[in-house]
Amino acid sequence: MARKRFVVELGTGADLHGNDVTKAACRAVKDAVSRSCLCGILEVLNLQQFQGVHVDVLVACPEPDLVDEKAVKAQLPVGTKSVTAILGGMCAKGICVDTFAKGCDNTIIVANAAVTVWVDIN
Repeated sequence: MARKRFVVELGTGADLHGNDVTKAACRAVKDAVSRSCLCGILEVLNLQQFQGVHVDVLVACPEPDLVDEKAVKAQLPVGTKSVTAILGGMCAKGICVDTFAKGCDNTIIVANAAVTVWVDIN
């Protein structure tokens, strides 16, 4: 059985106050997923329950070793899921607002995600 790429969507996410790379990564994946309609899997390929669907996430962020892959996978509604985090993204100067995050260090964390959906084809 061959695996064919069905869609690639890109997303960007940020944590404005908490210096949380996982939060930024989850938001980047959610951003990508929110622009992806997989109706072709059901209507064109005739799959009924998204069987044989695989979703690979590549996340680029400032501290990839701190990304909680389980939390990122939870942003994906269907498929067999995999997450790879690599060095990238951005740190930008922000502002610390104690109401949103106590003792933050004025850093905005930005993550980018590429979400690729693959389908098993006979």
